[in-house]
Parts: sequence; C-alpha cells; structure tokens
Amino acid sequence: MQAPCGPCTPTWAPARKDLVGASLGSSRLWFTIAQGIVTEVYYPRIDIPQIKDLGFIIADDKGFWVELRRLNAYTITLPKPGVPAAEIIHRHPRFTFTLEVCASQSRDTLLMRYSLEGDASLKPYALLAARLGDDARNNVASSATHDGRHVLWAEQGPFAIALSAVDQTGTDGFGRRSVGCLEVSDGWQDFNKNGRMTWEYDSAGPGAVTLMGELTRRGTLALGLAGTKEAASTLSVSVLMDDFDEEWTNYCRDWEEWLGTCRRATFGGKIDERLALSAAMLKVHQDRTYRGATVASLSVPWGDTSTSRGGYHLVWPRDLVETAGALVAVECYRDARDVLRYLIATQQEDGHWFQNQWLGGRAFWQGVQLDEAAFPILLVSLLHERDALDGIPVTDMIKRAVGFVCRHGPSTNQDRWEENSGLNSFTLAVAIASLVEGSVFLDGAAKEHALRVADYWNAQIEAWSFVRGTSLAGQAGVNGYFVRTVPPDFLTGTRDLNEIVPIKNLPYDPRLPASDQVSTDCLQLVRYGLRAANDPSIAETVKVIDHLLETDTPSGPVWHRYNHDGYGEHDDGTGFNGTGRGRGWPLLTGERGHYALSAGEDITPYLEAMMAMSSPLGLIPEQIWDSSPIPACGLVPGKPSGSAMPLVWAHAEFCKLCHSLAQGRPVDRPAATWARYRGVRPMLDYDIWGPTYQPRNVAAGHTLYVALTAPATIHFGTNGWKDIQDIDTADTGLGVHVAKLPTEALKAGDSIQFTFLWRDAGAWEGQNYEVVIAAP
Repeated sequence: MQAPCGPCTPTWAPARKDLVGASLGSSRLWFTIAQGIVTEVYYPRIDIPQIKDLGFIIADDKGFWVELRRLNAYTITLPKPGVPAAEIIHRHPRFTFTLEVCASQSRDTLLMRYSLEGDASLKPYALLAARLGDDARNNVASSATHDGRHVLWAEQGPFAIALSAVDQTGTDGFGRRSVGCLEVSDGWQDFNKNGRMTWEYDSAGPGAVTLMGELTRRGTLALGLAGTKEAASTLSVSVLMDDFDEEWTNYCRDWEEWLGTCRRATFGGKIDERLALSAAMLKVHQDRTYRGATVASLSVPWGDTSTSRGGYHLVWPRDLVETAGALVAVECYRDARDVLRYLIATQQEDGHWFQNQWLGGRAFWQGVQLDEAAFPILLVSLLHERDALDGIPVTDMIKRAVGFVCRHGPSTNQDRWEENSGLNSFTLAVAIASLVEGSVFLDGAAKEHALRVADYWNAQIEAWSFVRGTSLAGQAGVNGYFVRTVPPDFLTGTRDLNEIVPIKNLPYDPRLPASDQVSTDCLQLVRYGLRAANDPSIAETVKVIDHLLETDTPSGPVWHRYNHDGYGEHDDGTGFNGTGRGRGWPLLTGERGHYALSAGEDITPYLEAMMAMSSPLGLIPEQIWDSSPIPACGLVPGKPSGSAMPLVWAHAEFCKLCHSLAQGRPVDRPAATWARYRGVRPMLDYDIWGPTYQPRNVAAGHTLYVALTAPATIHFGTNGWKDIQDIDTADTGLGVHVAKLPTEALKAGDSIQFTFLWRDAGAWEGQNYEVVIAAP
C-alpha cells in the first residue's frame, strides 16, 4: 500500500550534538548523536548526509507511548576517554532503554545494540527519517523482504540505505513495519493520532520519507549504506552476523591506538580527558576519500529549524589550517601533512582558496578572504619548524599564495566572520605573518618584496586602524582602540573612520561608524608576535574589548565577536534565521586566554571556562547562551546554544591553549615572524603605493615604491610635473612589478606626480596620481 504524501518542511536534527564519531578502519561512515538518539549519518563522504535521525518510540500498543528524544531523560558515556563511541541510557518510570552506538570497522554500516527493560508490555519501535544525498524531496522508501529477511529501504539517485534488525538469537528482529511521508504518514504521526502503531504502508515517496519498524525488546540494528538498496541490505545483514562485542572492541582499540600516537600535554584529571576528546574531534571530522579534508562541524547550526543543504559540513581553509595547527601541536604530523596536500590540490591558479567548498574542491560560497589565502603558508611554516614537511613540494603553492596576498592585501573582501570587506586586524596579522613565513621559501626579488610588504603593513597598523578620542574610548577610560573594520575605500580614498560600516545579521542596520565598532580581532597581533601584550595600543584595546564584549556566565567569562553582532538566537530563544543576537563564543575565550598567556597571566580560568561551557561529554559549541534561562528552548546560561556543536575550530583552540600553557608561549606563533618583530613595530624609511593601497602622503626622507600588477613604465615628475623622468618596473616573480621612485631627497611640502605606460598593452593608464611629501 502506498503511503499518502503532502506538503512538509524537512529540517535537520538539532545542532547540539552529544557526540560525533567514525571508524578508523575502511568504513566511510560518520555518525552523530543528539537528544540521546542517532542523528545525521554521513556517507560516503563527510559532506553528504544520508539521514536526519534514527530514534525510538517506546509503546505498549494500548495508548501509552513515549518518543525518547522528547523524553530528555538520558545519560551518555564513553568507553574510554576520547573514544567516540556511545552508551546511552534513557530512563522513565516504566522502563530503561539502553543504546550502544559505534560504526563498523570494515563495512559502511552503523551498529546499534539496544535493550529495553522494565514494564513487560512495552516494545521499542525504530523510527528513521531519510535525507539521502543531502536531499529531502526525492527519496523513495519501501518495506520489503530481501533474501528472506525483513528490511526497511530508502533510495535516491546513487544512494541507498537499508535498516535491518536481529534479536539476541540472531533471527530477524522486525515485527510490523511501515514507511511513510514526513508530517503526513510517518510513524510519529501514526502514534500521535492513534496512540499505537496502526499503519503498515509498504511504499512511500518520492518525498521526505520515513521508515518505522517494531522491534524485539533486545537486539541489534544495522544501518547499511551503499549505491543500491540490495547492496545496502547485504552490508546491514552481514555485519549483524558479526559479534557486536567484537566490533565494539575493535572500534575502541583503534581509537585508543590513534590517541596513543598523539603527544598530548598532561595536567592530570578532567583536562586530560577533554584534551583527548578534542584530539579525537579533529580526527573524526576528517574525510576518508579526500585525505586531509576536514569539515567545520558534523552539524547544521539551528538544524531543527533549518533546511540548509550546506550546514557546516563543508571545508573552510581557515578552519582547516586552525585544525591542522592543533594536529601539529599534538604531533600528529601525518594528519597535518594530509591537510597540506589537500590544500595544495585545491589552491586556485591565482593563489587563493575558495571561501568554503565541498570536499572535491567545488566552491559553495563565492567570497574571497585574504586570511584564507595566507593561512596555508602558516601550516607549511609550522611543519617546517618541526622538520615534519617530509619532502612535500611547497614552493609553488607558497609563491602563488604570497603573490595573491601582495596583490590583493592589505584589505580583504570578507573578514574572518564572512561579513564585511575592508581592513581587519586579524586578517592583517595572518597576512603579514604569511609573507614573512613564506619568504623563507623564496629568494631574490620575490623574497625581498614579500618582506618589504610585510614590514610596511606591520608599520602601518596603528595609522590605519587605531582611533582616538571617541565617546566609546571615554566610557572605557582609554585614549583609543583598534576598530573592528576599516572601510575598504579608506586605503584608496577618503581616510575617514567615521564612515558607516554595515552590520549584518540584524533586522535593521544600526548604521554605526567604523569608529564605534570593536572586535576581539587585534589579539592576533600579539599571538603572532607583531605587537607586545603590553603595547599601549593593544592594552587599551583589550580594556575596551573586556568592557564591551565580555560576558560573565556561570561557566566563566566569554567574549562576543563584536558589538551589535546579530549571529545567534533571538532574545526569545528561537533559532537564528538570518537575523538574531550574537552570543558568546568559547573559541574567543581561548583566544583571550592566549593573549593572557602572552601578558604573563594565569590562563587556567580560560581553560576551565572552555570546559565548563562544553557539553556533558566535552563537545565545545560554537556559541553559548549568555542571557536568562529559557527552559522551553533548552537554553541555560553558560551552556551550549543551538549553534554548531562540536565546532572543530573551537576544539583546535582548546588543544592549542593547553599546549601553549605547557610551552609558555602560543604554540602556533610563527617562528620567522617572531624572530623578525618580537612584538615591536618596525620603523621604516619607505612607503609603498599600490596595488590596492594608494597613500596620498609619504614622510619626508622616505623612498616611494610603486607596485603594479603588470609590467609598466612609470612616467613621473615633481612639484607640478617638473624634472620628468621614466623608470621601468621590475618583476618580483609574484605577479607584482615594482619601481623605486627617488623621493627621499624631497622635502615636506613637495609633491611627486606620476602615471603609467602599460608595456604589454602599449596603453597609458589614463589617469595621473599625486603623492605629497609630509613632515616626518
């Protein structure tokens, strides 16, 4: 009988995961757990979800029924610290339901051993919502007998799943079965309308389909995933012929062995357990086909209200390098090298990486972020510093990335939060460090220009982004601070920090000027050794950061990304839907802790806060709730919100903060950058004009370098086109062509005028430029 279908809204499972896991064997399957049940399962790549959830209803066939995920009375434990397998116990006055979950080592199957104890009249019912191929609209489902065994199937395109069951004796574990369409004929609707299982449809779809099967009180379920329903059934049945205890033991043993290869810092007690789990989270989120590719999270932020196809199961180059940095910290060099190889393979011809991408290298969002072009160079540097590159050829990648940074910086089309264009101190810190670290692998004119640009940008940070005398400075009792975003035309046009910088993710734009917006981003200047922790500009900005962005919670202090942020739940607890109110990020508590370490402070409170903000098992969320409790939404002050959990970047930050504490310095501080600056702003005798920064003034006594993106002849004169001369640019090998204009002899009040003849095109620029010599 065909199940009726109708309109529905197929969302994902909640993002607040209890656990995520994967086998370290040949299996290509990743599982997640939330609300005490299995949620999204990914196959055959970590960016392709195949189901929304697989949960259970407990019922007596007489009108009493309970859905376990709504019961919310469960505990979850790990077999050993850091081993991502789960034993879940749901408790109710009438029953106890135990569920053990792990992935098969050698087959693309998920194993679940269950046991129902208590009232003998009760039975469990498995309830699965399919999302094959990340698609909820075109799935078809059937209840059938395959090779003499009952099976629940779903298919869509090249993907299929099969749910099989056995009892304790190994015989078929299914009783009645049904398939249906979401919100119309699914199993939950049957119980909700009739109080028991009354429907037994044998086919459903195309649409958002569900599967339901009546089970024995004790047994094992296997979810097989393959290219056809028959192949999926073969996998699910064959794994059920294995001994579950042996599968469980092998799964746990492999994880214990991998964790044993990690050289983690040891402190004793809970922190060691959380460090082991964080290391495991870095490993779980790696793909098996595209080695080194790591997604940001096996969750969809506010998934229970979201229909997004992307979620966070995508690769962001920034998150990827931050994750690899933590792998380097725990000396998992092989995994970190796989990340580097993947980055080399997905670099674009001009030297940058996509904002984010599917595993195979196809772009998802189309933005360009300067820090994501720079970060991969820092990974090379970390591995090189530890003599762990293992012969990977990196020069071509570095040269292209350095060239991109030189041609497009110091401004970025998007900041690290993917919201605003302009100049940002976090992005600038990463870019400067990448040029210095990259120069180690360059020579000649390329090396010289990379260092010239790095020094120049470093020397200009305060001139570009430090504001003084604002009302906000007065409130915080400081002279000034670094702003969140310098408007993009600041570098080429009007230098006005009172220009409006739009704030995204709010129902309306408060139209705040750049000078009234503050973020935590300047802390990266200290972490990477560009400024000292006690530098006056940094110390004053930290006061403003703590005044404006810090929130004290029962779990400890947490920081917001920037003032008036809109990325988070609404005040009533409903999920972010394009607008909301920004919440505190444990990740930023870790970054603030790294600053405290550089300042010589005790960073234990920051580590303790990150642990307290985590889930009971230790998963670290993207954001925590930092307002009054809203029990109906499960929102508790200082605890995870409905944003992504786990956030791999946050786990990487926790790993790095632990190892930074052990080493007494930021463990990811770039070595060549630190050696060059040691926290001190360089004093220079030159300025750079172009390609994107066009200063109107240079200091008397300074040389002026003109940097262009194609070969040209510079036609120039002084003080109103007097003493006209021509000079050809020289190729740096970075896609930048440079000429040195003799401005050092000019005095304050003089000026230089110039234009270009583009040699390849044989055409003039068609515009004159002027730079005025200012007093030193």
